[in-house]
Formats: sequence, C-alpha cells, structure tokens
Amino acid sequence: MAAQLPLADLPLFPLNTVLYPGGQLHLRIFEPRYLDMVRECAGTGAPFGVCLILEGGEVGMPAQPAAVGTLARLTDFSHRQDGLLGIVAEGDSRFRVLRTRVRSDGLLRGAIELWPDETPHQVPVEFALLQTILERLIDTMGPHWRHAPRDAYDDAGWLGFRLAELLPLATEEQQQLLEMTDPLRRLAALRDILPRFQKA
Repeated sequence: MAAQLPLADLPLFPLNTVLYPGGQLHLRIFEPRYLDMVRECAGTGAPFGVCLILEGGEVGMPAQPAAVGTLARLTDFSHRQDGLLGIVAEGDSRFRVLRTRVRSDGLLRGAIELWPDETPHQVPVEFALLQTILERLIDTMGPHWRHAPRDAYDDAGWLGFRLAELLPLATEEQQQLLEMTDPLRRLAALRDILPRFQKA
C-alpha cells in the first residue's frame, strides 16, 4: 500500500490538470528533470506526486503547486514518433504537501502527508442520474473505462471521480472536487453543476 512507502521526499510534477485516484494520466516527457524523475520511479517502483499548478507553467521555472495532489504510479511508457518519451500513470492515494524544496536540476520535491482512502459508499438512489450520465460520457470520451465492472458505477467515490474527470469543468472546480473527503458531498456538488451543461 502507498501508505507504507517513505514519502518524506517525493518528486512532484505540477501540471495544468487534476489527477484523481484511479484515474489515468498520459504525458509526453521531454525536460531533463522529468526524464530523470521517470527513470527514478521506473527503477524503484516509487510514485511521484501530481499537483495542479497554481502559479507558473509546466515548463521552465518550478511552478507553485496546489497543496493537495495525487500519487501517480507508472503503468506504461513508450518512445513516441516525435522522439519524446510517452508515459501512462495511474492515480493512487491523495496527499497534502507539507513543505517543498527545489533540487539543483529544477525538480520540485516535497514532504507529504497521505490522506486515508475514502470510506466506500453505495450510490444513493437520488444520484442514479449521475450513473446514466457517466455511462454516456464513457461511451464518447472515456473508452478506457468501457470495461469497468458494473458494480463500479455503484461506488460513490469511483462515480464522483470519473465524472469529475470527464465533465468539462474548470481546473479550479476539479481541484475542489479532489479536495472533498465525502464522496456523497462530491456527488451532490456534481449534481448541482449539471444544469450548466443542459441545452437551452
């Protein structure tokens, strides 16, 4: 389990995206600091941390990361036709950044505190519409979830995280949903957002 790993000095990857537990992340890697990070993680099996960028950019000077992020574990990598390294990572536990430092090569590293996994909740009947909406979103936008087991849709945490990934939300909203610790509250927030996407 991730909670058993020493995470006093975790490499951090600030991005303009939010990674959720169980989610997939596809990246092209070209900066030397991140190539070194991928080699390190591939060699040791250790995760890296993905945090939303609050200030700065994905390239160049180290960006300011959000305080809450998600562990990412490499699941695949390949050399792309454009010469860049492509990686696939899967979201694991969430964490809070306690402090950060910048290594001499520009890689951001942080001491983190892992969050406990959410208590599983069955999806209440009042959120059944969200299950139907997720099925439609997966058909058109999330093909890698098409073979998810049927009972996954009954898990409030999984349902909320997948909707937060696939709905066209602002990154600030995605971050707020990541930081919620109650899966039923997250579903309620998503239900309240839905009218925005209904056609007039």
